[in-house]
Amino acid sequence: MSLPNASGRTGGTKLTLALLVAGAALLGGCQVRPLYGSLTPGDASTASHVQSDLAAIRIDTIDTLGANTRRVLLTELMFNFERGNSTAEKKYDLRLVGNVSSTSIGVEQLADVPASYTMTMNVTFVLYERATQRTLMTGKSFASASYDFSSQRFANIRAQRDAEERVAKQVAQDMTARLAGYFATRK
Repeated sequence: MSLPNASGRTGGTKLTLALLVAGAALLGGCQVRPLYGSLTPGDASTASHVQSDLAAIRIDTIDTLGANTRRVLLTELMFNFERGNSTAEKKYDLRLVGNVSSTSIGVEQLADVPASYTMTMNVTFVLYERATQRTLMTGKSFASASYDFSSQRFANIRAQRDAEERVAKQVAQDMTARLAGYFATRK
């Protein structure tokens, strides 16, 4: 058995090394940073301002949604913003206007009744600074969920309620991410 020719590998090794250095230089320019956490692990003094800004949001009442949908949306938003810790000073107001609609998407053959529905929630939100009433951010968020329709009345009510809860949770997650992104890029 003979050893492979070492001189044939040096060109490939140099090329690989050059590609690694070039890749490291390109990745060094990335601006990736944690959205909610601090830049240095274990350092509580440099905690992210994003979470404190989210906790400083007061959510206005939503009169345009049904009771169950409104309850789920407000609960999810409050938990996402405050993370279980309430802050004494609220610096921002969040005003929401939304609606929920349901559309039949399938019809059962020979019975001419809907077989399934799609529920859609649309929410328009405006973030204000409380002291000056200046508009900081506006946006729209929406989510859809489908549910089946059957001959059982209570199963239909529960399926509709579950779909309402799913869309409200999805809208709350989207709004939280968009507001956190706003606060992260603002400072």
